[in-house]
Amino acid sequence: MNTAPGPGGRTAGLDPGSHFPARYWHRIDDGRLQCDLCPRLCKLHDGQRGACFVRLRAGDGMLLTTYGRSSGFCIDPIEKKPLNHFYPGSKVFSFGTAGCNLACKFCQNWDISKSRDMDTLMDQAAPAEIADTALRWGCHSVAFTYNDPVIFAEYAIDTADACHAHGLKTVAVTAGYIGESARHDFFSRMDAANVDLKGFTDDFYVKLCGAHLQPVLDTLVWLRHETDVWVELTTLLIPGQNDSDAEIAALSKWVHNALGADVPLHFSAFHPDFKMDDVPPTPPATLARARRIARDAGLHHVYTGNVHDTEGDTTLCANCGQTLIVRDWYEIRDYRPHCASALAGRFGAVGAAVGEAFGARRIPVAIHRHGA
Repeated sequence: MNTAPGPGGRTAGLDPGSHFPARYWHRIDDGRLQCDLCPRLCKLHDGQRGACFVRLRAGDGMLLTTYGRSSGFCIDPIEKKPLNHFYPGSKVFSFGTAGCNLACKFCQNWDISKSRDMDTLMDQAAPAEIADTALRWGCHSVAFTYNDPVIFAEYAIDTADACHAHGLKTVAVTAGYIGESARHDFFSRMDAANVDLKGFTDDFYVKLCGAHLQPVLDTLVWLRHETDVWVELTTLLIPGQNDSDAEIAALSKWVHNALGADVPLHFSAFHPDFKMDDVPPTPPATLARARRIARDAGLHHVYTGNVHDTEGDTTLCANCGQTLIVRDWYEIRDYRPHCASALAGRFGAVGAAVGEAFGARRIPVAIHRHGA
């Protein structure tokens, strides 16, 4: 398997926008190169791209075509990832690239994740520039998000290393569809992850995501029990697809038994988009019902997302039930994360006090716009 960095090291001499030597592949007997980055195991002839579109075979090697290029940079509240137990109220420097290794018909960021147009990549930056910019804007962390960072693993890993060198935390927002060969390298650079658990049947994954459920479950179990990464989950509830009482109960029971009662679970509202624009939005009552089912299954921290729901956004003490953090979507209304029992997560004085939290703002940031 090829896991070696490119010539000159992975961070040296970056020409932003250039193709970059990819890792996680090997040659198979028929002469094709197999990409081992994710469970798809794409097998490529010269000039072919993987299903993600951004990993390209060129001669006897593989290239990442989006290294150093981004669909945009933005400062977000950490709650938008969503992460409710990872330095609440702090601001996170967010960016993504283009492409995806899943094929979700309900994708909410399809213009980025499904794009095969490199013009989608409007900005560019080397890893050190991203860390420097995040520091300059007073961010506490950097998030790899908007499209799945698994497919730009080399760029994410190098950027995470640069961030850690400056004391910044790192966050992956991902579907968790990653192969064993890359899993350690990628997540060893992450301090937190929000993993999309898109449904809880393989049929859902096959028909609506073009993937399989088990590799995601394997990633989650490994993350929870073999790493120090802080993990939260998100499930987008789609009317008629993954929102039945039985499926929500099965998902919640699995999270409780396999990951633990303290792992936060976010149920978020679907809105019509991409190839499912004929499906109605998720009713708020569905989110409330899902939250009740998950709490009845023993999960301590269950949240509702993409809606204004103070009750569904409030963090309670798992033991005494005391209200600790009150939120309204991305806004913190009250912050008292201290009780007789420790609250699971990562907390500190970073932007947590009411009035100091970053809130629901969104600040686009240009580093090197094309043509600028």
